[in-house]
Amino acid sequence: MSNFKIGFIGAGKMGAPMCTNIIKKGNYPVWVYRGRVDEIAALGGIKCNSLEEITKNCNVIISVVPGNNEVKEVVEGLLPYMKKGTIYIDMSTISPDTSKKLAEKVKSAGCVMMDIPVVKSEGAAIAGNLGIYVGGDHETYEKIRPILECMGKPEEIIYYGTNGSGLAMKMCHNMLVGIIQNGVNEMLVMAKAAGIDYDKIGPGIRAGGGQNFYLDAKAESIKTQDFTPRFSFKNMHKDMHLIIKFANSLGLNLVGAKRVLKIYDSGIEELGSEDFSATIKILEKMVKK
Repeated sequence: MSNFKIGFIGAGKMGAPMCTNIIKKGNYPVWVYRGRVDEIAALGGIKCNSLEEITKNCNVIISVVPGNNEVKEVVEGLLPYMKKGTIYIDMSTISPDTSKKLAEKVKSAGCVMMDIPVVKSEGAAIAGNLGIYVGGDHETYEKIRPILECMGKPEEIIYYGTNGSGLAMKMCHNMLVGIIQNGVNEMLVMAKAAGIDYDKIGPGIRAGGGQNFYLDAKAESIKTQDFTPRFSFKNMHKDMHLIIKFANSLGLNLVGAKRVLKIYDSGIEELGSEDFSATIKILEKMVKK
């Protein structure tokens, strides 16, 4: 498929820059529904008022929405109108099992669903440097790769296998991020208690074997207590619940991940709208004897 006509559902914090890059880099016609629609329309997108309108005009449909229920709602809204052969790309972070079940429904309508979640944050979405994990039919992946390259680094667009496998990798990635984050937080709390100069902590870690992207990226904002959301506490809380449910479905008892979930559960009401790095405030209270 070379003549892409793209429908984009969910032009929000991440979706809007992703959609923008499809328009700018791919020069494809893009119909937009939900989110910052007027902003995207001003850049050349075509404003839509319904899912039916999306399906009428598009042969590729992309969604970036918050979670399981929203993706289910999108699929149920699309199915009555989808033309055979339509490719549906869900780039949300949802349960792999939910995605696989929805893919079967889409397949029964003569269409193809791909689970293609992304990693990194809003800055990477704006720059078009997202990491992209692909699950679904390999032939379809090859067809749509030019669209994905508008949003992510070519070398970081990775095909993992059949439906659900892109999301399985996303669960693994976000679990590791949560555990690294907790390790960094505990280290910072101990360094503070020991009286170590905060500005020398990062260089000390980088001089050894503990260097990590999270500390490098968040050290300054944690120091200044700037928890303006770049990736929200609420979203990571949702992802940690998905991770534990996925691990349980695999028969795994992931102790470290459960500890991270406990931290997020304890702070969701107070910190839900802040950046996910605000977990350090929870840990500081938890570790005091």
